Amino acid sequence: LIFNNGIHTSIQVYHAFKKAGYPIAHLDNTNTKKERDFILRWFKKTPNAIITSVSILTTGFDEPTIESIILNRATKSLTLYYQMIGRGSRILDNKSTFNVIDLGNNFHRFGAWGADLDWQRMFRAPDYYLDAILSDEEIEGAFRFEFPSDIKKEFAKSSELYFDIKKEYLSTIRAGESSKKVLERSIIHHAKICIENSEDVYDSLALAKMLGEEIDDRINRYSKCISKSTHNFITWLKDDYRKKLKAYLRANFEIDFEKIHGHPPIEE
Repeated sequence: LIFNNGIHTSIQVYHAFKKAGYPIAHLDNTNTKKERDFILRWFKKTPNAIITSVSILTTGFDEPTIESIILNRATKSLTLYYQMIGRGSRILDNKSTFNVIDLGNNFHRFGAWGADLDWQRMFRAPDYYLDAILSDEEIEGAFRFEFPSDIKKEFAKSSELYFDIKKEYLSTIRAGESSKKVLERSIIHHAKICIENSEDVYDSLALAKMLGEEIDDRINRYSKCISKSTHNFITWLKDDYRKKLKAYLRANFEIDFEKIHGHPPIEE
């Protein structure tokens, strides 16, 4: 059972799953009672069937055999969060677990479904509770960038691929240095992991090209730290960062290679 943030999204999901060959139906509040009953009967009797909807099935619907819930939406309503996931929570003799796929950061916002909640605190200070609910931007800001597996294996010789922009920014400002130092140190770190996994400068430049998404992630985090987030400024920063990384590798490859590997690059 898939919950979406709107009818248009639900219809797009329907077509995507249909094209992939899955048995799926779309249901929303524009369907007649006859159509709804037909779809729910089809859902009950069809193996591995999928229904994509908005919120029409959060209440007044009970299908104990549901095995998976997909939350293709975000919500700040704790009640709706529990209602959506609750559609899959019925226990049967042959069903003791169910799956929840959360694509809306709801787990990070409310915690695990079924976890202990301080209801008394919520009712005593509802405004405080609502103000404390994190936005998607705040939640995602705490995530670490994860390299795709095919790119990660290209940097297998590096022990630490992660560079904490926010932590580096705070320590830089506390030391009374310019915030530009953060990006300079980030470039040195990127150059280091490129050189660690290269035999020559051309290898390192090729690896640098693979860092595009991670560079963008670092720049986005940096722009939040300095509270400058205009599109043109961020685009310029990303382009400038790439140019400086390439320039650093060309100018410092041999010196840094020897520091890292203990010998100069081997010439063929």
